[in-house]
Amino acid sequence: MKNNNLIRFAQSLVLLPVMTMSLSVGSIGNMANNQTAQDVLAQKVNIEAKATLVLNQAADAEADLKEETFKAQAQAIDAYFAARNMPLKGTGMKMAIEADANGIDWRLLPAIAVRESTGGKFACKRVANNPFGWGSCKIGFKSIDAAIETLAKNLGGNNPKTARHYNNKTTNQILNAYNPPSIVPRYTAQVVAIMNIIGDETLILGKDLAQANT
Repeated sequence: MKNNNLIRFAQSLVLLPVMTMSLSVGSIGNMANNQTAQDVLAQKVNIEAKATLVLNQAADAEADLKEETFKAQAQAIDAYFAARNMPLKGTGMKMAIEADANGIDWRLLPAIAVRESTGGKFACKRVANNPFGWGSCKIGFKSIDAAIETLAKNLGGNNPKTARHYNNKTTNQILNAYNPPSIVPRYTAQVVAIMNIIGDETLILGKDLAQANT
């Protein structure tokens, strides 16, 4: 009986280190797996961070280029007005921004203002702040900025009430709708001629300025 107890005791001593070793190996394996998962996660975070940085840099570069484009366009518009002592000098930036927002040629608004009122010198008399002849001089605005916003929105086809006349139209088609040849035969040609004096159509985002920076 005593011998049997001694044998069992000896066996327990042998099994204990084996179990302990087995547990230790398993723990090491788990630690290795955890470290691998952490490494993969860290790599993923780094890749995503780099991608976000690249996107942010691209967005910043595009925003800077757009701002420089607006400045160049505004300068060209205001220079035209200033050289002719026209009251609309200083509205170039507003006209450039609204033209871009509504998808129309950046020179269209100032050219119409020149053709209709000599750049504000002979704006509509019966209503306020309408240098564009909009609404046959029957519609006034609270400010020149409001007039610019309204005209750009309409000519860009973004006013549901007038979209059928201007939406998805070329500049010549917009002008033909604004003042049909049957009413003023050479109106479109006259406005386009003014546009060409104000500046080159290609002074838009990503073209002239991108070349100038290379």
